[in-house]
Amino acid sequence: MTGSDHPPAGTGPRPDATAAPSAATGLRRWLYLSAGLGCVGLAYLGAVLPGLPTTPWVLLASYCFGRSSPRLQRWVRRSPVFGRLVRDWEDHRGIRRPVKAVAVLMVVLVVSLSLTFRALPVWVKGVIAGFAAVGVGVILFVVPTVRDGRDDPPGGATSA
Repeated sequence: MTGSDHPPAGTGPRPDATAAPSAATGLRRWLYLSAGLGCVGLAYLGAVLPGLPTTPWVLLASYCFGRSSPRLQRWVRRSPVFGRLVRDWEDHRGIRRPVKAVAVLMVVLVVSLSLTFRALPVWVKGVIAGFAAVGVGVILFVVPTVRDGRDDPPGGATSA
């Protein structure tokens, strides 16, 4: 083969970004499985307890299950509670606008209540408010927003 027989760099088929990673075996598989189950538990707690996030635990659970149990990973992806969130992250690497709105609202509500009704030193309140501001900034400006598709014309084409 000569150099001209090869396609130019970057034009060949890309590996599938959503392809399942290789599954762990033995002790490593059980560690991933245990971590995934623990993360699901924390995610459910986060869904009902203010101040404990849900999204990172769900995404981490899906990651762990992807390396230990394809069956449990499918279960998380199909979950009526967490499924859409996981699919949006895995397929689009982002979250939808309503999820962002709820996350920001919860951060603001919980932090405001904590700062108002807790007797904390002023500097501690400042640190808490600073971390909350960073969290809200990450949610709004760093984590990509997945579009619903309702605004998109049929077929994904855009009008000029």
